[in-house]
Amino acid sequence: MRGLVVRALLAFLALPGSATLLVPWLLLRWGGDGLVPRWVRLAGAVPLALGVLLLLRCVIDFARVGRGTLAPIDPPRVLVRRGLYRLMRNPMYVAVLTILVGEVLVFASWAIAAWAAVLAVAFHLRVIWYEEPVLRRTFGPAFDDYCRTVPRWIPRRRP
Repeated sequence: MRGLVVRALLAFLALPGSATLLVPWLLLRWGGDGLVPRWVRLAGAVPLALGVLLLLRCVIDFARVGRGTLAPIDPPRVLVRRGLYRLMRNPMYVAVLTILVGEVLVFASWAIAAWAAVLAVAFHLRVIWYEEPVLRRTFGPAFDDYCRTVPRWIPRRRP
């Protein structure tokens, strides 16, 4: 179990960490986008914190239930339908985008907003063209049933 925790932590730092920490840091080196009211910057802390909590929950569910990590080289061995995955099929990507929305507000950065938009499109294309076909081959009818009952992006109110 300790090995799985280490692998999950490394994958967490490498993948969402680069999308939400490294790239925004590089973009901010060009500077923020000017004056915004202080309350807007403070309000950005809400989606930022929420996104981090959502992402951590997803990583924990991947490790506990799926016995894998978010890294493509160490995917879950069991279809994860617990926690946030009961509400939507891609909560990890939604969490990353939520973090970026918070960063857009906190840093008043149009560059990070553009990065978030590019990433949202890339996530959608990856899900449709790669992840869903792989999951369908790996988990078969269980994944088809999951797709019929759980929406891809917009969470539903009741599991």
